[in-house]
Amino acid sequence: MKTAISLEDELLLEADRIARQMGVSRSRLFSIALEAYLRKRRNQEILGQLNKVYADEPSPNERRTVAGLKRRFRSTIQESWRP
Repeated sequence: MKTAISLEDELLLEADRIARQMGVSRSRLFSIALEAYLRKRRNQEILGQLNKVYADEPSPNERRTVAGLKRRFRSTIQESWRP
């Protein structure tokens, strides 16, 4: 798809220089740059969501559930290692 954008002269000159070094067209360089930016932004959003989820303290019910699972797991391991 074709589109028209406005850029500062210095930015366009730098983009042309980098595109020549990479051996790609200016359009391909812009596509690569935009893909990288969008990927980075998505990753930052995911990281923010994960940080939010893991920043919350578990509720007392969640703590009991985890403690129960740990006890069951520990007893399973101990039973399987008995001679």
